[in-house]
Amino acid sequence: MQQSSRKFLVIADDSSESRTALYFAARRAQATGAHVLILATLEPGDFSHWIGVAETAKQEAEIAAETVLESMAEDAEAITGERPELLLREGDRRAVLSQLLEEDPLISLLVLAASANGEGPGPLVTALARGKGLFSGRAVPVTVVPGGMDTKEIDALV
Repeated sequence: MQQSSRKFLVIADDSSESRTALYFAARRAQATGAHVLILATLEPGDFSHWIGVAETAKQEAEIAAETVLESMAEDAEAITGERPELLLREGDRRAVLSQLLEEDPLISLLVLAASANGEGPGPLVTALARGKGLFSGRAVPVTVVPGGMDTKEIDALV
């Protein structure tokens, strides 16, 4: 299998659906010679009148995001045999995602997972379904994995 420089992007959070998307992306990357890129975002908070609280909250959010990124990286590496690329950025998730797609032309697929708990598909999937501009510039194919799929079902697809 020839190695490529294509990247499959997964959005990191602490949901089980994010892990499902990661598993799909890692298996697909393994099968096609692509790489996995995992993005975590820190939503900016408005604590300007509580500067000390804001710094503490931001540090705690960064530590939590880094922990999720590292855990997801270990999961992806166990599947692909290579360390995924990890990114932690601050800002609105849609804006950060759009900017990243503009910056990195090697991203060839965005892998999302729909909510498994029946509370709606999730904010990014909902934005896509409603035709809201997720991507202000370069368009990238999106794969939406049902959040309730198990690894055997995903393995059968890849």
